Amino acid sequence: MTRAVLSLGSNLGDRFSYLRGAVEGFAGVLVAASPVYETEPWGGVDQDDFLNAVLLVEDNTTDEWGWLRRGQALEDAAGRVREVRWGPRTLDVDIVTVDGVLSADPELLLPHPGTPERATVLRPWLDIDPHAVLPGHGSVAALLTALGTSAEETMTRRDDLVLLP
Repeated sequence: MTRAVLSLGSNLGDRFSYLRGAVEGFAGVLVAASPVYETEPWGGVDQDDFLNAVLLVEDNTTDEWGWLRRGQALEDAAGRVREVRWGPRTLDVDIVTVDGVLSADPELLLPHPGTPERATVLRPWLDIDPHAVLPGHGSVAALLTALGTSAEETMTRRDDLVLLP
């Protein structure tokens, strides 16, 4: 059985619908979905704010490459266009970690290299797994604390947007 942590983001079109579509796409393997957060864009590209969430998924027939392909298929179905690195997108599904698998393959770096610096991943992950550990980096709670209180100041929890019924 493989368990994965997936980070979702959207800042084009009906952002919440795109996140809900990803949740529906993982429905048969979904363990938990975090609250939705509205966040400022990351990466230096001028663009609208994102909606972000984290999913925990588990399936005995899916390895890290399977999670990647499933995420990419959902991005494609949402009309994701890759024109600008860290640019606007209808849906972004990042594979954060898979059962502690380490990968240096450029197509699938695991754990996801930006995770230790991104409160937009760490905060929602902690909401659904308070004891989470990022392989090679330690406690997710400690990583978030190390970022300082300002890291979460640009995030707004959107309790009016619920991914699971």
